This record gives sequence, structure tokens and C-alpha cells, in this order.
Amino acid sequence: MFCYQCEQTANHTGCAGRAGVCGKSAEVADLQDELTGTLITLARTANELPSPALGVIRDGLFATLTNVNFDGEFIRKLTDDARAHIRAQTNGRDEAAYAMERVWKEPDEDIRSLKSLLLFGLRGIAAYAWHARVLGKEDAETDAFLRRALAAVGEDHSVEELLELALEAGRVNLHCMEILDEANTGAYGTPAPNTVSMTVAKGPFIVVTGHDLHDLHLLLEQTKDKGVAVYTHGEMLPALGYPELRAYPHLRGHFGTAWQNQQKEFDGLPAPVLFTTNCLMPPRASYSDRVFTTGVVSFPGATHIGEDKDFSPLIAKALELGGYPEDRTLSGVNGGTSVTTGYGHGTVLSVADKIVEAVKAGTIRRFFLVGGCDGARPGRNYYTEFVRQAPQDTVILTLACGKYRFNDLDLGTVGGLPRLLDMGQCNDAYGAVKVAGALAEAFGCGVNDLPLSMVLSWYEQKAVCILLSLLYLGIRNMRLGPSLPAFLSPGVLKLLGERYQLTPITTPEADLKAMLA
Repeated sequence: MFCYQCEQTANHTGCAGRAGVCGKSAEVADLQDELTGTLITLARTANELPSPALGVIRDGLFATLTNVNFDGEFIRKLTDDARAHIRAQTNGRDEAAYAMERVWKEPDEDIRSLKSLLLFGLRGIAAYAWHARVLGKEDAETDAFLRRALAAVGEDHSVEELLELALEAGRVNLHCMEILDEANTGAYGTPAPNTVSMTVAKGPFIVVTGHDLHDLHLLLEQTKDKGVAVYTHGEMLPALGYPELRAYPHLRGHFGTAWQNQQKEFDGLPAPVLFTTNCLMPPRASYSDRVFTTGVVSFPGATHIGEDKDFSPLIAKALELGGYPEDRTLSGVNGGTSVTTGYGHGTVLSVADKIVEAVKAGTIRRFFLVGGCDGARPGRNYYTEFVRQAPQDTVILTLACGKYRFNDLDLGTVGGLPRLLDMGQCNDAYGAVKVAGALAEAFGCGVNDLPLSMVLSWYEQKAVCILLSLLYLGIRNMRLGPSLPAFLSPGVLKLLGERYQLTPITTPEADLKAMLA
């Protein structure tokens, strides 16, 4: 196997041997490469593909995103589906899968780097498109671009052509996230601030992790009046900001912290866990019998909930296990026992006049967007310390699971606003862009001239496509960590540094000093 698509990749060069750092076996990694190569071949069969074939491309790209699918049989089924569509496009003729080694061993390191950047960005876009689709929002432009850009991965292109495609991927991702935002708010209302308890009440309960609000909604419907409470985990926390989901009284609160702590936090858990999207880690024996998956998520031995979304086995398991005998209060990374969410763009922009007034009066000196993925690699405490050390006249905007490094801290208020504003999932990055654009208009300046600095953490491919969106928008002076992607060559890093002043994080003290200068 060879894989270097995520931040934790071995030795910061690439996972090889029998398994990746994520726990994915070499067999599954090779099957995912075969699937990806088959999707590239499918994308190259025609400039226009029917909707079912485009759906296989979308699902297949999502399934190969880090920490989504560890099940070889599931991946083989997707590959077989892709091959069937290839035959349908070629009058029954089989076409060989594009050999992914041609990318991983491309002799021109800048071409290899940009093809990897593009491919990994496409995997992130596919995830957002998948979430929008389950809420009834399909977008022909997104699907068409996924096909065209995926085909380009298997073609000869110059550095400039590939960079242009990567930036176009950023544009399409922004468009796709806007559609997802509309789908979420249309289905569940505009998020509103909510302080969420991390106390788990005694009795049967279910933990729901991942990102899929639709799955959570279906589960809440099926658990009504069943005597089973539901708790969010990880990136599902922002669900507690949506009024239509908060209306269910048995959606009781939040369990645990970020995804990389799940093996410790789920150890011996007296409740089942539903995995709805990425952030699955190989379950330990102490809870492997209570892991349920759905959608494109799968792990060998775990019970998979199919397209019928019948959660009866999950509910039965919750009742069987019984939950905790007494209320149990958990804590965040810093010891806090509650977290606040629900500061989406609707809420933030509703007080835009107050924000502008506070900035002009000097009450608020600067905004920091500290967001992105969390992970296990040492050095991520940087983000905790950065937020701790940020002056009292600054505001922290955050989103995605990186917030678990600091979202249980009490930072107080400034200018009548909480100093920590959780804008939602990584899926909600569009909201941060919308807020930045609106504030720039209010101040009569460009986004790069706002009192706003972006300090980003990355782990997987959805973070990659969000970064591409920010680059597409021309945003400069972003800081990225805890390490730079292994798939970015020195030449591409130099290019991005020169064009966008993209730099790695250093120390909280040094970075704060530079951004506040």
C-alpha cells in the first residue's frame, strides 16, 4: 500500500507496509486505489455520464476518504458498480482501471503533488455533495465537475493547468457547501446558540457520531417514546443548534470530545454508537459489538444499517445495554462540562451592526478563525494555547472538530458577544466565508483587509477542499498546521507561499504577535 492523503501519515512521507496509521489494512488501501482507478476510467469514458454513473463516482470518492470505510467487500461492491457503468458506456467492453501508481510514482514531483491535491480535494467535495443529496439537493454542476476533474487526474496536464483545476475545485466546493447549507437550514431551521450539557443521564442511550444530520433526524423519529436518549458525538455537536432537531426532548446533550479520542471514550460504553460518516476508528473489543454503521461507512463485523434506515437493531441494543445506572458527567479536553454551539452565519450576521460598531470603537481588536480538523499527532495543543493566549479584546470563530481543543473553555465576552463562537461542522465552512464577505462589505474593504486572521488545522480531505475554496477566494496570510501536507512538493509549497502567503504555524506566541502587529 501507499497512502499520504491525511495529516497523520507515517513519517510524514506516506503509509506503507501492512497497515496505515489510521488502521486501514494494506488490502483495503489497495482496493481503494483500484476503486479510484476504476472511477478515473469511468470518468474518461464520456464527457457526459448518466446520473447513476455520476452517483457511483460521488459515492466512491467519499468512501475512499480517510476514516470512512475499512470494509474490503464494501469497496469491491463499489468497484463492481463502477465497472458495470464503464461497460454500459463502452457497449459492453471492459476497460482496465487507471493504475494509481502512475500518480504516486509520477517522476515530476510538482505534477504528482498537484494531482494528489486535486484528487484529495475531490474526495472532500464528494462528501459534501453526498450530504446534500440525502436531503434532496442534487447539483448537476458539482457532479459534472467531479467527473471532469477526476478524468484530468488520469491525463497529462501542466503544473499551471492542474493548479487552475485545483482552484476551480475550490470554487465548486464553495458552491456545493452553499447548497448543503441551504439543505440543512431548509430541513432543520436556522441554527441558534445553545449551551449543551456533557452530562449523560442514567438509562438507555445512543451515541451518534459523524456529520449526517439526516441520519440523526431519522433516528430521533424512530426513538420517540422508546425510553432511549440520544447524544451527539464529535462533529454531530452542531446538530444541537438546529431548532427542528432540538425540538426532540430525548436529544439530551453531547458525549465525549473529538473523533481521535473515541477508542478511549467508547471503551466499555454501555450503549451503541451510530457512525454516519467519516471519523471511524477500528473499534476495540470492549465495544465492537455495539458499533453500527450506515451510508458509505462500513467496518468488518459492524452491523450496517442499509438504505431502508431501519434503526430497530440499534434501538434494541440500547435497551439491552441499559446505559449508565446513574447520571454521569463527562468533561472536555480542558475540564469543562458544557459546550456552546449554534453560532451559524444567520446568528452572527444578525448582530453584524454590533460587530462593526465594536470594531470601529476599538472594543474588538481582531477576529481569529481557529478551525479545522482535530487529530492525534503531537503539536495540536498549539491551538489550545493560541486560544488561551488570545487577548481579551479578540473573538475566536471556530468550526469543525478542531474546536474540541478549546471549546470547553470559558473565554467570557467582549462587546456584548461571546468570545468563542462555534459556527458548526466543517460542512459549515461556507457560513464563515459568508460572514467574512458580509463584514468586508460593511467595512467597505476586501476580505484580506478585515481584522481577521485564519489559523487552520487539517487532518483529512474535506479540509483540503475547504483550503482550496479559501485559495480560490484569494485569501492570503493563512496559517496551516500542525504540519504541512506530505503530498505538497517543495515547488508547490513555494508557489502557494508566493501567491497566497500561506505559511505553517510556529508558536502561539510568535503567531499572535505577528497577526496583532
